[in-house]
Amino acid sequence: MRLDKFLKVSRLIKRRTVANEVSDMGRIYVNGNQAKAAKQIKEGDIISIEYANRSVKAKVLRVPQNNVSIQEASTLYEIIE
Repeated sequence: MRLDKFLKVSRLIKRRTVANEVSDMGRIYVNGNQAKAAKQIKEGDIISIEYANRSVKAKVLRVPQNNVSIQEASTLYEIIE
């Protein structure tokens, strides 16, 4: 699954277009490397998102095939920091 779609489905970022913009600004890292929106995500990857005033680091636990419900979205990742 693409990085931008995973961020939207997992609700780490609310909209896919916003995920694309944040990625283009160079504020998203996967396993320590700067990532583009098209990067393929797999289980075990560490995603770091730098916001203006804080940073979020999450480990991918599961990559869904389709969209998931709001209740199920939080089971896709684990917040590390």
